[in-house]
Amino acid sequence: MMTGASLREGALETAARICAATGCKMYGQMSNGRIERGAGRVAIPKVFYPVDMALEQLKDVDLLVLVGAQIPVGFFAYPGKPGRLIHDGCTVTTLGKMGDDLVGALDALAAETGATQVEPAFIAKAQTETALPTGALDADKVCTIVARLLPENAIICDESVSSGRVFYQQCHNAPQHDYLQLTGGAIGEGIPMCVGAAVACPDRKVIGMQADGSGMYTVQGLWTQARENLDIVTVIFANRTYAILHGEMRAVGVNDFGRNATLMLNLDEPALDWVAMARGMGVEAARATTAEEFTKLFKGALGRKGPFLIEAVI
Repeated sequence: MMTGASLREGALETAARICAATGCKMYGQMSNGRIERGAGRVAIPKVFYPVDMALEQLKDVDLLVLVGAQIPVGFFAYPGKPGRLIHDGCTVTTLGKMGDDLVGALDALAAETGATQVEPAFIAKAQTETALPTGALDADKVCTIVARLLPENAIICDESVSSGRVFYQQCHNAPQHDYLQLTGGAIGEGIPMCVGAAVACPDRKVIGMQADGSGMYTVQGLWTQARENLDIVTVIFANRTYAILHGEMRAVGVNDFGRNATLMLNLDEPALDWVAMARGMGVEAARATTAEEFTKLFKGALGRKGPFLIEAVI
């Protein structure tokens, strides 16, 4: 299980050689600052956020080797479910901690296991040409279209939260890109993360996958995008609710919400107008309600410089 510098292209390839030589699996921990990925690179799965999915994913792991990572745990304390996502009999060993030379540690392990000349496992093949989704727009269609049309060497800043859970897997075979995400428990980092990435790499297209609820915490970052004319496409998943909080309430056993709780967890009275908010801060924007509309807008945004926001009504 890896994180930090071990999720760069070269280190991932070394780890994949070790996997090919020994038959072991590899995972990224649940949250990581940056992963270099896409076709021709190692397709490393991450630990799932939903606790039941993560428990199923890791149920057969009997020896866990940590490379900068920590023992995986559930995000909250869920009644009747374990906090640790590995079984009680799993042995845990640490190859390297954060701050150690993780790349060097993997190189040494590859030499020790005779993996240096072995072809790496889990290399992602380029995606094949298939028809893009059509019809009424939903979150999965948005993710599919972005993954299919992703430009080479893009930077993805992913705060799509519950709406974009399929996106990471869909991008294994996309053109090579950097994947940035939340590394803690706060929300609202997506828009400013895009700003930072675009300032740091002005020659690369930055694509923000942004949930509408968390985006409201830092919406003023759109003004910075306009002020600095940053090359960012922001995709708003406009489901007009804090869907992640609905899910967490149910996960801790609360299935019946009162009126006040419902009002606090929804964004529909009044509904947010992201197109108007973006334009008010100087960012060009448009709304999509069908897959065809989203595809047209996303292609157009990729073909121009400067900030553009698409409100994907899902």
